[in-house]
Amino acid sequence: MKFKLKIWRQDSAKSKGGMKRYEIDQVSENTSFLEMLDILNEQLVNSGEEPVAFDSDCREGICGTCSLTINGEAHGPSHPAAACQLYMRQFKDGETITVEPFRVRSFPIVKDLVIDRSALDRIVQAGGFVSARTGSAPEANSTPIPKHNADLAMEAAACIGCGACAAACPNASAMLFTSAKISHLAFLPQGQAERSRRVLGMVRQMDVEGFGNCTNTYECEAVCPAEISASFIAKMNREYAVASLRERMGE
Repeated sequence: MKFKLKIWRQDSAKSKGGMKRYEIDQVSENTSFLEMLDILNEQLVNSGEEPVAFDSDCREGICGTCSLTINGEAHGPSHPAAACQLYMRQFKDGETITVEPFRVRSFPIVKDLVIDRSALDRIVQAGGFVSARTGSAPEANSTPIPKHNADLAMEAAACIGCGACAAACPNASAMLFTSAKISHLAFLPQGQAERSRRVLGMVRQMDVEGFGNCTNTYECEAVCPAEISASFIAKMNREYAVASLRERMGE
């Protein structure tokens, strides 16, 4: 297969970037998208050019580092999947493919397709954890948890923190990510002691980072590789309202 590529190139965070055109040939339909970029980089290195910088790690749709906008869609046209799970058979032979970094103000570009997503880390650091020492894992049946709650907690915990929700949202909102990180602990007994502090800290940090608000376009849910439900956003809003009221009442 042969493809024409339009890839965003930018030397550094402070330099001006732009789209650059490349052509690549003899690509197997079973080649993954990131492997295709590896092949392109081999060609560029052999011709004395600077390779395209992009992030990747597990290449199994688990780590969330392969944050690419492909033909205008976060993670590309194959949903639910991360960019590393996208294969070239999803495209037509001879097709022009546009590759850009996630376009979110809170995710500044580092170089080419590499972005800084540490804003998501700071949201988690603001409260997305249980601070008490729990020791070794207790016997599973020693703490009864309703199956419905356990299932919802597991669904929320599946978030890989890739940031596609913010990249797809017209408001650059990170509410799907934040609500998943809040909800997976809110459904479990271990998360109850810090429930109010957690939601207040994480939502306020999200605002500090400059993410937008949710206006229910559901683009976040559509591109999420882990298929996180937007219903968690409603739960987060309820949690925040209750915690804010308790804070005002001095509880």
